Amino acid sequence: MTEQQEASEDAVMTRIGQAVILLHAGDREEARNRLGEIWAEIGAEGDSLHRCTLAHYMADAQDDPADELAWDLRALTAADGLRPGEEPGLPPGRRPGHGVGRPLGEGAGETLGEGPGRTPGDGAGQGVGQAARPGPQQAVRVFYPSLHLSLAADYVKLRRPEAARVHLARARAATGALADDGYGNGVRAAIARLERRLAAEPGEGPRPFPEQYS
Repeated sequence: MTEQQEASEDAVMTRIGQAVILLHAGDREEARNRLGEIWAEIGAEGDSLHRCTLAHYMADAQDDPADELAWDLRALTAADGLRPGEEPGLPPGRRPGHGVGRPLGEGAGETLGEGPGRTPGDGAGQGVGQAARPGPQQAVRVFYPSLHLSLAADYVKLRRPEAARVHLARARAATGALADDGYGNGVRAAIARLERRLAAEPGEGPRPFPEQYS
């Protein structure tokens, strides 16, 4: 990758970060507009990390839980495009670590940070895009607990506890990739909170899920 290409890649993450600042400041409409513009520019064949990060945040900017779910599903699909063995820095995969992260937190779609349904100051860390530049395979693995936790929370909002349990089990199964640090411990704590909440819901309890990401 040339310096010019790398600068262009960084510029996209910077623009996403600027939109996230607006989102956390409460300007959800402008954040949605800016993220939507970037999404249109990236396109379906764009950098998978860009699409994953943007969709992860665009979900937070939605007012309708069904729209939030749709964007979190797009984020998961983009993460699946970050295939192990891809050359770092080249589309469709890229190493994370450019300072844009979606804070994770409470169940039922609550994330740490600001905005409706968010609980500030809980220290769960920052999400997609803020790992310490691991290689591509590790990047894929550390994304999944966050992504599946977000989906589980979306399904709780939509009163679909069984679907929530499926993704929560996948989030739990993927936690082996998380480091023993503030971010990893925060994600684990958020999973545990949602597990406790779902345990009080009617229906079957959480079922084991294969350690497919270990």
